[in-house]
Amino acid sequence: MDFDKLISLNNLFRSWKEFKRDKGNRLDVLKFENNLEDNIFSLHRDLQSGSYRHGPYKTFFINDPKPRKINKASVRDRLIHHLIFEELYDVFEPSFIFHSYSSRIFKGTHLAVANLSKSLRKVSCNYSRNAFVLKCDIKKFFASINHQKLLGIIKRKIKDEKFLWLIEKIIESFAFPVDNFPQRERERELNDDAIKFGLPIGNVTSQIFANIYLNELDQFIKHQLKARHYFRYADDFAVVHEDAEYLKDILINVDCFLRHELGLQLHPNKVEIRKFNQGIDFLGYVVLPHYTVLRIKTQRRMFRKMRVKKELLDGDLIDEEAFNQSLQSYLGILSHCQGHKVGMKLRKDLGLKEETLA
Repeated sequence: MDFDKLISLNNLFRSWKEFKRDKGNRLDVLKFENNLEDNIFSLHRDLQSGSYRHGPYKTFFINDPKPRKINKASVRDRLIHHLIFEELYDVFEPSFIFHSYSSRIFKGTHLAVANLSKSLRKVSCNYSRNAFVLKCDIKKFFASINHQKLLGIIKRKIKDEKFLWLIEKIIESFAFPVDNFPQRERERELNDDAIKFGLPIGNVTSQIFANIYLNELDQFIKHQLKARHYFRYADDFAVVHEDAEYLKDILINVDCFLRHELGLQLHPNKVEIRKFNQGIDFLGYVVLPHYTVLRIKTQRRMFRKMRVKKELLDGDLIDEEAFNQSLQSYLGILSHCQGHKVGMKLRKDLGLKEETLA
């Protein structure tokens, strides 16, 4: 790669156009754009001279659906995140396995669920015999990512020292307090030389860093354990097989690999092996023989949020366009499963006419 080309003014302005897409009305973006040339030229000088320093994060909480702590960087730093994401995506994307679905072009939750369903049909011989699924979730995944291990993985493919310097600035811009470190790593006090952990939820770079980090797990499961039917979205993953005992063996190996190679732990309450005919709860859907339905919790959250939107609409606090965008988004989710009756029930619950579903 050519670092000078990456941080060139032309590339920074190009990246800005892509970055601000769908963010044009946000106050911090508008403020940055008011002095766009000065801001871009200043950023370019700092990158070129090696004096760039990442700024502090602003912290806020969202419910999605559980409470999450979001750490938001400045627009200036997020523009750098966008630049780095693009470059790392191009470098690492060819090495990712097909059935890794998070933060990748032409992937996503719906394709992951659809392909899991196809795999279950194949393993069960068109639903004529048992199939089992091992489902796992990693405990405090983003908080547990080891900065040194992540940089070590990246350095296998990235050799440009200047680009590595910039990547390290982004990774080291954030670390969880020592109280949040995994217990197994508390061998030293937090200081400049201590092992640091954690990536901020909200950074676009955290998405590509997560895929790079867990690609180690993907490669282990696919090429060393030889699991044919393996699916991962972020830190949720599943393995399909006709033999439950085989999945128990897989679980032991995966748990060992995560602990010793990546410093991660499986969530003790989110690991299970289930029969296909019991329903496989994965990424908001429940996959069953012959059909897929929306998870009950997801349905309840959908109804609750749309009732709030309807109250805002009735109180003239949002317009019909904003309300319909939310409604169509949920109806789109329902279109990927046996969701027609749920959609009709939602329409009725909101007091909407039949044509609203069109």
